[in-house]
Amino acid sequence: MILERTMSDDFLTNTYLVADGPGGSAVLIDAGGRLAPLLDAIERERLTLVSILLTHHHWDHVSDLDAVLERFPGTPVLIHANERALVPQATGELVPGEPLSVGGLRIDPLHTPGHTSGMVSLLVSDGHQQALFTGDTLFKGSVGGVRGPDHTTYADIKSSIMDTLLRLPADTPVHPGHTEPTSVGAELESNRFVRVWNGVDPEGSQPCTALGEPATLILLGDDYDGGYKAWVRWPDGSDDIVPGSKVETAS
Repeated sequence: MILERTMSDDFLTNTYLVADGPGGSAVLIDAGGRLAPLLDAIERERLTLVSILLTHHHWDHVSDLDAVLERFPGTPVLIHANERALVPQATGELVPGEPLSVGGLRIDPLHTPGHTSGMVSLLVSDGHQQALFTGDTLFKGSVGGVRGPDHTTYADIKSSIMDTLLRLPADTPVHPGHTEPTSVGAELESNRFVRVWNGVDPEGSQPCTALGEPATLILLGDDYDGGYKAWVRWPDGSDDIVPGSKVETAS
């Protein structure tokens, strides 16, 4: 398996090139900037770009779609049905439960809502190794927020992570939508959100103000960009994942 990554300078968004081998078939996963090295690799390795697979519709993951299509016109662009209308360049859908065959690759779309309603993670296997691409659901040491455009709920993102992604074998490599790779085992061991969900660490109980409203700070965890992501509980007992910058405490 060929796997190459670029990361944009502004949003730290990853775009991935995955192929079954030199001279073979390839896909791009997302199209979030600094794509020139990946597009050059397609030609250098004599690859056939079969499709562009989008984890979700947010701008930082689709901003360079037109640049890809200009260089490789007619390439199919696939996204979950919930978000197809939000990406004008989309030509088809990623359907959870319906694997894609791309040369020697099997690509399983996994519906992992929370950050968006149609968020898709992609499990790619060549028969010898596999890699998991998690979009903005799971990051190294952090999790996605549920306050962006087309978000769903805290319960959704928790279930997507705990019941879908982290049920995979511990040695499965994880390639998130932003910054550095990790693995299923590493996130089970050290991701602070996951540790609380698994009952390893306790919940916090500090009063706070989140998004201008009174709440309880359950966890202030790291985020992929060097900032913080906050898990808060509202007075009605519901939970939320919000930017840490939007949380204030008395001390």
